[in-house]
Amino acid sequence: MALKITVIGTGYLGATHAAAMAELGFEVMGLDVVPEKIDKLRRGEVPMYEPGLEELLRRHVAGIEGSTGRLRFTMDWAELGEFGDVHFVCVNTPQRHGEYACDMSYVDSAIASLAPHLKGPALVVGKSTVPVGSADRLAAYLAEHAPAGADAELAWNPEFLREGFAVQDTLHPDRIVVGVRSERSEKLLREVYATPIEEGSPFVVTDFPTAELVKTSANSFLATKISFINAMAELCEATGGDVAKLAEAIGYDDRIGRKFLRAGIGFGGGCLPKDIRAFMARAGELGADQALTFLREIDSINMRQRGRMVELTRQELGGGPFLGKRVAVLGATFKPDSDDVRDSPALNVAGQIHLQGGQVTVYDPKGMDNARSLFPTLGYADSALEAVRGAHVVLHLTEWREFRELDPAELGEAAAERVVLDGRNALDAEAWRRAGWRFRAMGRPGA
Repeated sequence: MALKITVIGTGYLGATHAAAMAELGFEVMGLDVVPEKIDKLRRGEVPMYEPGLEELLRRHVAGIEGSTGRLRFTMDWAELGEFGDVHFVCVNTPQRHGEYACDMSYVDSAIASLAPHLKGPALVVGKSTVPVGSADRLAAYLAEHAPAGADAELAWNPEFLREGFAVQDTLHPDRIVVGVRSERSEKLLREVYATPIEEGSPFVVTDFPTAELVKTSANSFLATKISFINAMAELCEATGGDVAKLAEAIGYDDRIGRKFLRAGIGFGGGCLPKDIRAFMARAGELGADQALTFLREIDSINMRQRGRMVELTRQELGGGPFLGKRVAVLGATFKPDSDDVRDSPALNVAGQIHLQGGQVTVYDPKGMDNARSLFPTLGYADSALEAVRGAHVVLHLTEWREFRELDPAELGEAAAERVVLDGRNALDAEAWRRAGWRFRAMGRPGA
């Protein structure tokens, strides 16, 4: 009999996973506790912007003309428990308010709500990013509270989705990691991921602690590379060096690689910042805090970049206060191909300048609604050209392709002054300079 899959939590991770499981041929049921979210998904609408996700969803949601009907949604835990053989937990694990530690309340609530409805053999698979040691505790809870007892097993299967590439990363993952305690659990997960395994995706079988550590370790390593090159940008500014050429030169070393070596205003979003902080907090709880003290400096370098961009902007405006100065900000999301503004460096910089008296106008291709909700007092424009109109300085803070393809000459006609600061080191500096702009970027010689 074919496996039936459930997905608990239908945010960014859950909605993508549910649609991808249906694409792989499974009957899938998604659950959420937010009625508005379920209503949207039943209409084939996604609650966030992710390239290709809505098309994938509409191909499978029951009730939509022409769909396979393999995917449906519910708010009923009993229905979910009766339906599924394999239950994926995809709820949020945000940073705990006022602390570095991870808030496990959503995961704990999901497991507590599901357990009473597991009356026969079932596999619960955690995908949320959690502190190491959580899986042991949750497995014990399931065995104690599920009617199926020890037949309600737990596995851990961390997600490695990149916003903007989530559909690709789910259907064709670069690796599949599973923490299991039984051959049955491993067999079920090999069945779930049979298609990508056949296509060549590595399948790594490990224990619970290792599976939990993989995601936070990977994010910590990426954060370290980003903050390293930003620290080098500071040195380049102090010495007159060029961080872009420096990154190119060291990137040719295949032990280092070229990815994540672009200096700029740093990382943000809903994963990297909170994950490295939760990692530090958990290490402290385990008595291994010295192992991760370097992450405090990584976090500090990253946050410092935002203030440095504000000060660089002030310098380019003559060094005085921002009062009366019009600042155009290109970008609101923390990265391109997403509408996610959580802990966005771009919005943080825009907000700091606004609080210091600058007249800030923001434009982003996909993140405008979310940006307005978070920073309603900023100005917003319907296009890059409108944002730049009358500006004394232009800040490029999210590396959307649309911004790389802008015509500097056309923008120059609209701006009050031709001054651009590239906070992502992604624009063609020479093209902007040829159009008469004074171009600056972090860690690079000015002109």
